Amino acid sequence: MAGAIALVTVPAMAQESGRVTSDGWRQAEIGYTLQFPRDHGSHPDYRIEWWYYTGNLSSDDGRRFGYQVTFFRIGVDPAPDNPSRWAVRDLFMAHLALTDIGAGRQRMAERLDRGGVGWAGARAGTLEVWNGDWRAELDGTTHRLRAVDGAFGVDLRLEPGKGPTVHGEDGLSRKGAQAGNASYYYSMTRMPTTGHLVVDGETVAVTGASWMDHEFGTTFLEASQVGWDWFSLQLDDGSELMVFQLRGADGAPDPHSAGTWVDAAGVATPLGAGEFTLVPGRRWSSPSTDAAYPVQWRIELPGRAARFDISAAVDAQELNTEASTGVTYWEGAVTLRGQIGERAVSGRGYLEMTGYAGRPMSEMFRSGP
Repeated sequence: MAGAIALVTVPAMAQESGRVTSDGWRQAEIGYTLQFPRDHGSHPDYRIEWWYYTGNLSSDDGRRFGYQVTFFRIGVDPAPDNPSRWAVRDLFMAHLALTDIGAGRQRMAERLDRGGVGWAGARAGTLEVWNGDWRAELDGTTHRLRAVDGAFGVDLRLEPGKGPTVHGEDGLSRKGAQAGNASYYYSMTRMPTTGHLVVDGETVAVTGASWMDHEFGTTFLEASQVGWDWFSLQLDDGSELMVFQLRGADGAPDPHSAGTWVDAAGVATPLGAGEFTLVPGRRWSSPSTDAAYPVQWRIELPGRAARFDISAAVDAQELNTEASTGVTYWEGAVTLRGQIGERAVSGRGYLEMTGYAGRPMSEMFRSGP
């Protein structure tokens, strides 16, 4: 579905149907109606929110790159007693990463600022989120993305492509059995992208395809869930696949793992935990954290007679974000080869792996008020 999308319908209930936690944040529960461009904007009633862009891009001379730009809002106090604009209601963080696939190298930068004084923020009602001079905003229906840190960065225009795809139960993505452990979650799964990268101080014109995720909620994970493996894949037949596997402390997949298949026409089909398997393969050990990340995977969807072999475009795509979120994770460009029935397919995408180093993710995405 190309162009502006006015409404994605979920069950007709009051918009403010979610319960409020003891510390004043609203819980994500069934009954919210996602509308666009409104829901590209900020949702300050919820404690955790992120806007997440990744993409695989190429230059005219065939050089290949992957990029990630993520903006985070973390609520500190929904109603500070201090009326000063210096009072901390929200903290805003941002991550920038650029992978030069031919050179086998990734560079990253991070930012942390408070809201209220204008150094960072997010507007409600439409897409406008910034951290210093890094920002994502709408120009009509086009997403404008700018984030440059010295000698590397991105300046891109992302068209809406198929438009928003909602995940889970009509936009509510459940992450655990406990009430409220969920997020509102949608993606824009194939966004035609043009613009420029800054690579070692050189400006490089690029084209390609991006993926945008936006999630917001208050409590996401159960205490037993240490992390996740998340894939966003764009196949050469025009379809896309998002799957995530929540992992317990023993490494076993959680039954709240899920995904979405989007066909070439933009029709989305949700996937439950029993409809796909993720099998890790070769691992890469980080020299800085000693974490061992699977950088090759096989994804199988028996109901579609599909199997995909996923490989990291560059092994070393670990991000250590001690100066912002405090999370160490692997996030990077991947390639895909596989089959759907007897038909061979290929593609590109992104893989995120958390909980392999540092504290469990459930300590950040806490499971209770």
